[in-house]
Amino acid sequence: MVQVERDNEGYLVDPSQWTEEIAKEIAREENIEMDDHHWLIVRFIREYYENNQSVAETRTLLKHLKSRLGSEQSTRRYLYALFPYGYGQQACKIAGMRKPLKLMLDV
Repeated sequence: MVQVERDNEGYLVDPSQWTEEIAKEIAREENIEMDDHHWLIVRFIREYYENNQSVAETRTLLKHLKSRLGSEQSTRRYLYALFPYGYGQQACKIAGMRKPLKLMLDV
C-alpha cells in the first residue's frame, strides 16, 4: 500500500491522499469485501466531499441512495448491512475521510 499518514484509529489525516487502492486496503483491514454497492457509497462520500469540503450527513446519503437504488436500499439498516460498524466508523474511513467529529451520524 502507498504510505499515507493515518491517525491512531486508521483514518487518513489528509483526505486528498485517498486513492481506490488505499480504500481497498482499509476495507480489508475492516473485513469489508467491497462490491458495487459499497463503491457507490464510497464514491458518493468522495464526490460530496470534493464539492462541499465536508462529509455528507447520513440522511443526505440515504436520499442519494433512494434516487439511485429505490426505497429498499436506502435505509440505515441497509447501510449497516454493508458497513456493520456504521457510516462514520467504516464507510467514511474507507472513503478516506477524517474521523467524523459527530459519530452521532450513525445513530
